[in-house]
Amino acid sequence: MSLLAAENLQLVFGPKVIFDGAGFMIYRGDRVGVIGPNGTGKSTLFRVIMGLQELDGGKLHFAQGIRLGHLPQDILEVGGGTVLGSTLAAVPGRAELERNLLLAEDAIHAARDPDEQLELAQEIADLHALLERFETEYSPYEAERILMGLGFRTSDFDRPLGELSGGWKMRAALAGLLFKRPDLLLLDEPTNHLDVPTVAWLDEFLRGYQHTIMLITHDSAFLDRQVSRVLSFEVEGLRAYPGNYEQYFGLREQELEVRRAARRNQDAEIRQAKTFIRRFRAKATKARQVQSRIKKIEKIELVEVDHDRATIDFVFPPCSRTGKIAINLEEVDKSFGELRLYRKLSAHVVSGDRIAIIGRNGAGKTTLLRIMAGELPFDAGRVEFGANVEIGYYAQHLTEKLDAGNSILTEVWRTVPAMSQTAVRGVCGAFLFSGEEVDKQVSVLSGGEKARVSLAKLLVRPGNVLLMDEPTNHLDLFSAEALAEALDTYDGTLAFVSHTRAFINRLATKIWNIEEGRIDVFPGNLDDYLYHLDQVQRKQNEAEAEEPPAEEEPANPKPKAVDYEQRKRLNRERARLERAIRQAEEKIAELEKRIGDAETKRRLQEADLAKPEIYQNPERFNRLLGEFEKTKAEIDRLTPRWEKAAEEVEKLQKQLAKLPLP
Repeated sequence: MSLLAAENLQLVFGPKVIFDGAGFMIYRGDRVGVIGPNGTGKSTLFRVIMGLQELDGGKLHFAQGIRLGHLPQDILEVGGGTVLGSTLAAVPGRAELERNLLLAEDAIHAARDPDEQLELAQEIADLHALLERFETEYSPYEAERILMGLGFRTSDFDRPLGELSGGWKMRAALAGLLFKRPDLLLLDEPTNHLDVPTVAWLDEFLRGYQHTIMLITHDSAFLDRQVSRVLSFEVEGLRAYPGNYEQYFGLREQELEVRRAARRNQDAEIRQAKTFIRRFRAKATKARQVQSRIKKIEKIELVEVDHDRATIDFVFPPCSRTGKIAINLEEVDKSFGELRLYRKLSAHVVSGDRIAIIGRNGAGKTTLLRIMAGELPFDAGRVEFGANVEIGYYAQHLTEKLDAGNSILTEVWRTVPAMSQTAVRGVCGAFLFSGEEVDKQVSVLSGGEKARVSLAKLLVRPGNVLLMDEPTNHLDLFSAEALAEALDTYDGTLAFVSHTRAFINRLATKIWNIEEGRIDVFPGNLDDYLYHLDQVQRKQNEAEAEEPPAEEEPANPKPKAVDYEQRKRLNRERARLERAIRQAEEKIAELEKRIGDAETKRRLQEADLAKPEIYQNPERFNRLLGEFEKTKAEIDRLTPRWEKAAEEVEKLQKQLAKLPLP
C-alpha cells in the first residue's frame, strides 16, 4: 500500500533545476535512503513533502490520515515546556480524550433518559479503554527510555527546552519524533551532533522501527544498515534503485555502462553523418541525402551520461618524520568552573598513529584536541611534543575565522603565499572550486563550502601531526568518502574526533575512548572496538547467569591481587557505581514522596465521593470526580518510574557487590 505518490514534480530556483518531471512512490514499510551531492535538492525534497516548499508544478498524493514527522538539519525553534513534557506532548490526542471523558461524565449526571444514560455510560467505558490503550502505547516510561537512549539523564527531564544548546534541542526534537512514531519519518542528517554511543543506540532503535523511513545522512555505514531502497539525484533527474547504498553503486554502474554504450553509438552515428555532409555538401546530386542527414542529426536526442561526481580530489605530499612519541600527555588536569573533565589524564600519540577519539558528548573530546593543538591551556600536568613535530589543526569553529571579505582564492593563497597562483588554483579545484568560482567571496558561501575552504587551507599545509574535529560535518556523502580517501594518502600522524562510523573504520588504527576523565586505548577501528565491548558484555551476562546462589557464596570473599593501575580503575568504577546508586536512591525517595502524597489525596477524594450528599450537587461532584481521575493518572504515571528506579538500584548494587574489596 502506497503512503505517498509523487507525480511530475517541477521545481526551479533561478537557473538551478531541482525537479523536472520527477515521480516516485513510497510504500508502507519502505526504508528509503535519499542521496546526492550537496545542493542537488535532498533537503528540499523533504520540505516539499512536509508542505514547507511550494512546487512549480506536479502533485503529491498522500494516503488518507497519514501522520508525517520531519527532523530538519537545523532546529531553529522549539516549543515551551520541559524535555520530558515536550516529548510526551509530541503525541496529540491525550488532552482531547480526557476532555471528552469529562464532557461525557458531565452529560451522564445531567441526563434523565435511561437510554441516554446507557449510551453515555458506554461512551465513558470506550473513552476509558482508549485512554488505557493510549497510556500503554505512549507511556511516559517509553518517552524516558528514548530520552535516555539519546543521551539525556533523568535530571534533565524537567529542564526547560530553552536552556538547551542547539545540539541538545535537536536531540529533544528527535526524541519527540521517535516517541510519536509517525507513519512516514523524514530524517535529515539525524546523526549530526550525536556521539558514537548515541549513534549506535539510534541505529539499533531505527532498525526496529515498524513504520516508513526516509533518510539523508553522510554516514555510508549508517545508511547501508538502515535502507532497502535508494532515491538518488542523478544528472538525468531523480532516480529510484532497489537495495542499500552499496547495492546502489553496482546497479548505477551497470546502468551507466549501458548509457555510455548508447552514447558511443550515437556519437559514431553523428560522426559518420557529419563526414558525409562535409564530403558531399557541394555536390548537387547528393543534396537530398545531405539534407536528410542534417535533419537526422537534429532529431537525435542525445543520451545524457553521468559524468564523475564532483568530489574532493586531493593527495597529500610526503611529510617530514617526527620523533617516536609525537605528543605526550602526562597527568593532565582540566576543569571548567566546577566541571572537572580530566584529572591526571595520561596518554601518548606514537608517530604514525591514526587515532579516532570517541566518547559521549561532554566527555572532553574537542577539549583534548584543543589542548594537543596548543589552543587551550590546561590546569596541571605536562603536554610535550616530540622532535620535529608540526601541528595542523582543523576545527569546526575555524569556518568562523575565515575573512568574509576575501575571495576563496585569496583566503587559501594567504596560507601559502610562496605558492604560485596556478598551484593554489589547483588546490582550490581539488576542493571543488574551479574556474570563476574561486573569485566568490567567502561571505556568500554555504556552510559546506566554508568547511571545504577551511579544509583546503589546512590540507595544503598540514604539518606532520594532523588534528581534526568532526571534519565530515557539512560534507555530503560523496565528499565525506572522498575526504577519507584523501586522508588515506597522508603519511603523517592523525588524531581526529568523529561520530561517523564509516569514516572512523576507514582511517582509524587505534581508538581512544574518553570516559569519566580517563582514556581507554584500544588497537583497531570502531567495528573492532564495538565488537570487543559486545563480547565483554556477553561474557559478563553469561557469568551473571551462571553465578551460584547468594547463600553459597562466602560472606567475605578474599579479593584477588590487583596491581596499582587496576586498583585505580576499580576505585573509579566503585565511585561511579556508588554515585549512581545515591542518585537513583534520591530519585526513589522523591518518587515515593510524590506517590505517597498522591495516595493520601486519592483516599480523601474517595471519601468525599462516597458521601451521599455529594450527588445532590452535580457541579461539585463533577469537579471532585475530575480531580480524582487526575490524581489516579498521576499515580499511574509515577509508579512505573519508581519501579524502574528500584530495578536500576538493584542492578547497580549487584555490580558494586562483584567488585573486589578495597
